[in-house]
Amino acid sequence: QVRLVESGGGLVQAGDSLRLSCAASGRSVSSFSMGWFRQAPGKEREFVGWISGNGAITYYADSVKGRLTISRDNLKYMLYLEMNSLKPEDTAVYYCAARMGPVTTRGSEYAYWGQGTQVTVSS
Repeated sequence: QVRLVESGGGLVQAGDSLRLSCAASGRSVSSFSMGWFRQAPGKEREFVGWISGNGAITYYADSVKGRLTISRDNLKYMLYLEMNSLKPEDTAVYYCAARMGPVTTRGSEYAYWGQGTQVTVSS
């Protein structure tokens, strides 16, 4: 079993930066594909980006490309989401997720999820 716990959310102004963290425990996730998703009020969960098990490859949704960066530290069992040039439309609960197997943008294919951390961007 894998437990994921996000942290680092908060209230920021447009243009600010924020770094989210996701701590994994329970078993080694160094070979797991991991992703970030978000859900804004009244909207469906949305893919943000994924990172391969060894951290060599990342992929992002067009809406965040160039502003958000995913990284991981497998020795520390940590996943990160660096968020720059934040916009009000980035306001959402952000979730990290993990799965054994290839990376994917489909949330339904991730077996493990964190509880989420709220990011609010004011204009």
